[in-house]
Amino acid sequence: MGIDPGSNCTGFGIVEEIKGDLHPVHWNSVRSSPKDTFPDRLKRIYDELILAMEKFKPDVVSVEDLFYATNVKTVIKLGQTRGVTLLAAVNSGIEVAEYSPLEIKQSVVGYGRADKNQVRDMVTILLKLKEKPEPFDASDALAAAICHIHNAGLKQKIKLAR
Repeated sequence: MGIDPGSNCTGFGIVEEIKGDLHPVHWNSVRSSPKDTFPDRLKRIYDELILAMEKFKPDVVSVEDLFYATNVKTVIKLGQTRGVTLLAAVNSGIEVAEYSPLEIKQSVVGYGRADKNQVRDMVTILLKLKEKPEPFDASDALAAAICHIHNAGLKQKIKLAR
């Protein structure tokens, strides 16, 4: 399960690998109303992610790590949102993997500075989807899941080669 945390919209997506092929299972996003208090937004994100984790029972949750931003308030809110996503995974007994936006884009697109349209296009191709996943938060979450599948496979090969 990949998660793209955001205080206004948190995307999540579940991808499974079967015999080397990637298969989309589900994707969605948790949208918050600007009228809600920030603590209420965090609770909604937590509750929705817990429901998805209970329903789909992922083996690993791959979360997009923090990036650098000039607006300190934005970074703090994003950090709190990430904390809620990590807590949901840990409270569900699920392993957590964290990847930077650069690592995710590099893994999925082959270019670490790819824009959201490029990421969504590659996710669509890799998962053989008929339509592009919406919103961008959901396609970014699917990309995080794909990134982990690619990296976990590489880590396993390295481990076996020792």
